[in-house]
Amino acid sequence: MSHTFYQRKPSVSNRKFDGRRRVVIERISPEIDDGRYPAKRVAGETVIVGADIFSDGADIVRADLCYRAKSSKAWKRVPMKPVVNDRWEGTFAVGDPGIWEFTIEAWVDHFQTWRRGLIKKIEAGQDVALELQMGAAMIDDTAGRAPKKDAVRLVELASVVTTAERKIAESAAQCDELHNLMQRYPDKAFAAQYGRILEIKVDQKKAGFSSWYELFPRSWAEEPGKHGSFKECLRMLPLISRMGFDVVYLPPIHPIGSTKRKGKNNALVAQPDDPGSCWAIGSSDGGHKAVHPELGTLKDFEAFVREADDHGIAIAMDIAFQCSPDHPYVKQHPQWFKWRPDGTVQFAENPPKKYEDILPIDFETEDWENLWIELKSVMLFWIEKGVRIFRVDNPHTKAFLFWDWAISEIQKEYPDTVFLAEAFTRPKVMARLAKGGFSQSYTYFTWRNTKKDLQEYLAELTTTEVKEYMRPNFWPNTPDILHEELQAGHRSTFITRMVLAATLSSNYGMYGPAYELCEHVPVRKGKEEYLDSEKYEIKRWDMDRPGNIRAEITAVNRIRKDNPALQQTNDIEFVRVDAGEGFEHDMLMAYLKRSPDGGNIILTVVNLDPQNTHTGWLRFPLERFELPHTHRFRVEDLLSGRTYEWDSEWNYVELNPEQVPVHIFKVHLYL
Repeated sequence: MSHTFYQRKPSVSNRKFDGRRRVVIERISPEIDDGRYPAKRVAGETVIVGADIFSDGADIVRADLCYRAKSSKAWKRVPMKPVVNDRWEGTFAVGDPGIWEFTIEAWVDHFQTWRRGLIKKIEAGQDVALELQMGAAMIDDTAGRAPKKDAVRLVELASVVTTAERKIAESAAQCDELHNLMQRYPDKAFAAQYGRILEIKVDQKKAGFSSWYELFPRSWAEEPGKHGSFKECLRMLPLISRMGFDVVYLPPIHPIGSTKRKGKNNALVAQPDDPGSCWAIGSSDGGHKAVHPELGTLKDFEAFVREADDHGIAIAMDIAFQCSPDHPYVKQHPQWFKWRPDGTVQFAENPPKKYEDILPIDFETEDWENLWIELKSVMLFWIEKGVRIFRVDNPHTKAFLFWDWAISEIQKEYPDTVFLAEAFTRPKVMARLAKGGFSQSYTYFTWRNTKKDLQEYLAELTTTEVKEYMRPNFWPNTPDILHEELQAGHRSTFITRMVLAATLSSNYGMYGPAYELCEHVPVRKGKEEYLDSEKYEIKRWDMDRPGNIRAEITAVNRIRKDNPALQQTNDIEFVRVDAGEGFEHDMLMAYLKRSPDGGNIILTVVNLDPQNTHTGWLRFPLERFELPHTHRFRVEDLLSGRTYEWDSEWNYVELNPEQVPVHIFKVHLYL
């Protein structure tokens, strides 16, 4: 079995050390952990590469950004430009999903250094006869590197520089034609190359922009009280598509174990008709490569995937590498589990809690290689059934090196595969999973509820190195998480949190009917779990229940698809909203996003108080657009359809949560 890890990259060339290479290249960005891990982009995005590049002395330095798809042998080059204080930048656009590579080459440009000195001496009225001879020698040397047509012209120019009348020679030495020819064929005998080839992991576009809807297929039987099937779930696809979601995430669809099965509300003893938790995977009907018999057959599942695709929806499948005590692996591969002194297998627990319906897999087993191969084959099995997106359950409880290897190997064959890490865990663990290959990551958004917390968290995600490898996917709820802020049941809170998730992050999702119907009753006070959770029972949802927010969700998803500014996460600027007397408002939050080409500008304003109307003065940063503070412009509320004329940087805003607690403004800077 081959192991592919992101280790320190090899040198660009095998040339021996040469002390005449005077240019220094350091502090490259993006570079994650000295090049061990790749930065991330989606197909078609631009990569901005920065580096400190300088040499001793005052010679002019030039640099090229070299890039290619890893499958290509030839490097493409773009000149880098100095920005400030020896910091340089260059850009390139990535293409199809897969691994792309880049590095930097830089050298002292002796000809341009000579030309700069020549011009200064001429302007000072000095004799430059000797300098012209030195320049001609460099021109002749360059002719030896150029193709015939340009070589002939370079030789002609060298002759003019040394033999023509002084003014003509000086003019020829400074002419644009010579400058351009010399730039085209630089002397790189002592060029420095960065010591590593760095990587960019390019994912399919849904890795960068997607709207997820979580759906339990078993709850959608046409006959009340029955177990739903894939065929019956087909009728949900048009509704979900009309709402604007393009990813439907299915919790595990496999056979469910009977041993220690959980009952309603996580009861330790199940009743005969309790379906159990679908995360307790495996029974006599099969394991991770099987479908629960009541959901249908593999062919039914494949038909469901195809029908979803016809509606513009990708199916995301749950990958939960754990087993019920009845899973075939337990008998076929007992070495993959931990066994206790009494001869029983170790179940999952978080003392004092016990999860006896689930057995964790032992990633320290001596048979780890065969375990890895089998688990990878599970994902490949479903890829061959048409799945290209996986939501991975608790990846932080499995070995990092397994994910590094499995994701890398799978994406070599299927580079458009997307992996979402469901890891609500410690920051460094979340970061390590993202570095190791996960395309998207669940985040702490659910628990960031104040203006200060939200702004600080977005700053961490969008302005630090984290932005290069960790793509957030914001979820206001999941089947496991009903945050206390939602438990008050305020409809405005559900709208606000949905809008925040959908406009702060380019990837967001929700646990389906529970969220749009504003389900808010916890199993008991102080717990972040739903009463009568769908995890443990078949639900019957009334999709038209009064008070639902389907219209608002649909409108926001439409706005996201119509406005490229909301299809990216990192270009975000929080703008000031004053409450009066110079104090910043703590309940009104506003932020600005721009599309990559700058042509689409969205300003979102949110009232974080679910019960009270708030007013304030918002300062729009006109200087960011090189406009005067008194510039007149128009904003169009994409939710209400109303437009407002703003005649300066400061403008009045008011939001009543009983009506609509948010504005999503499209900004028209020029009337």
